[in-house]
Amino acid sequence: MGEHGSWNRQDLSGYKVVWVPFSGGKPEGKPVDFVTGFLDQNGHARGGPVGVAFDPKKRILLIAENLSNTVWRVAPGQ
Repeated sequence: MGEHGSWNRQDLSGYKVVWVPFSGGKPEGKPVDFVTGFLDQNGHARGGPVGVAFDPKKRILLIAENLSNTVWRVAPGQ
């Protein structure tokens, strides 16, 4: 799940992709950070995920990010 991020809070939240465990078709457990780094060390946004898709055939996760108009490809190591 992509968390685009909040621009109007003192303490920014979001700016990451999380994985939510499911059981029996319902969420079970807390979200787990999966892709982070959209905030730099000074808390400035480098972008925010706006769309997430998984391609099971290629086993890749695609993340669309809106600041640099980039699509990130996340794949298992070889």
